[in-house]
Amino acid sequence: MTQNGSTQQTLRHVELGLTDDQAIDMYVKMLTARRFDERNLLLQRAGKINFHVSGIGQEAAQVAAAFALDREQDYFLPYYRDYAFVLSVGMTVRELMLSVFAKAEDPNSGGRQMPGHFGSKRLRIVTGSSPVTTQVPHAVGIALAAKMKNKPFVSFVTFGEGSSNQGDFHEGCNFAGVHKLPVIFMCENNRYAISTPLHKSISGNVYERAIGYGFPGVRVDGNDVLEVYRVMKEARARAVAGEGPTLIEAMMYRVSPHSTSDNDLAYRTKEEVDEHRAKDGMIAYKQYLTEAGLWNDEKDAELEKTIRAVIDDATEYGDKAPFPPADDILRHVYAGDDREGGN
Repeated sequence: MTQNGSTQQTLRHVELGLTDDQAIDMYVKMLTARRFDERNLLLQRAGKINFHVSGIGQEAAQVAAAFALDREQDYFLPYYRDYAFVLSVGMTVRELMLSVFAKAEDPNSGGRQMPGHFGSKRLRIVTGSSPVTTQVPHAVGIALAAKMKNKPFVSFVTFGEGSSNQGDFHEGCNFAGVHKLPVIFMCENNRYAISTPLHKSISGNVYERAIGYGFPGVRVDGNDVLEVYRVMKEARARAVAGEGPTLIEAMMYRVSPHSTSDNDLAYRTKEEVDEHRAKDGMIAYKQYLTEAGLWNDEKDAELEKTIRAVIDDATEYGDKAPFPPADDILRHVYAGDDREGGN
């Protein structure tokens, strides 16, 4: 029943097993990630940070995936635009800000990695590296461990559509298919591999590549939060039941440039970007919550105020935190280094 009791229509999120609070929290995470992203674009332009890789326009699928997984035991291998995902599985805005400011306290890498390269032992976020797609075989290896140990967790890995052309992707899919491993591959197809448009990088569809490896492939509207959630829940259920991997191709659009070093209007038009900006999954989901009686403009204004305070705090904290000392350069390089540090 809707919140006002005027009809007998069951709300979509309720049908999917989400509580009202969970449905609202999904929006909170999406908006937090968006505002964090926007702040970083401003910080980079102001010369306060060196670099930022934006995920604006991709938050809906990321949050949906996180909520569909088991955030207490699954393993996560996100790629560099997944701010909404890592926030949804437990990273804090302060932790992310420490990373973009490259400070010693950064839990991802102690200030060593580029922003957007996540890692947290506490949250089972497996450290990524700059060469794209290397996280795919790592996710498959973790899934193999789950099967060998008979543990009910899955590994979840994300990547862009350009990465699906890399050997790491194909080798990972083949091994996972042969051994029916509990891994979920999610391609965040944002239509551009840096400046290369989709039609120049892929002939056919990413999700159909799963056929050759003997497991299901599914294409889903990445702007539809609840549909991505549904598909992800089904994929996880298959994985823990021993039925093997699933490849999900979430269709979306990268609204921002590839990075702050990119002039995206050199290869696409402002009109194209604006067309896709109007299809923003976060705006559509906010409308859904409003029509469901769970949200309104007053609540939205209060949330914006709360998020602004959190991001202001994190920005100030990250800016003032100390950089790593020079003699720290070999930390975490050699085994047996037991100095206290990031996880």
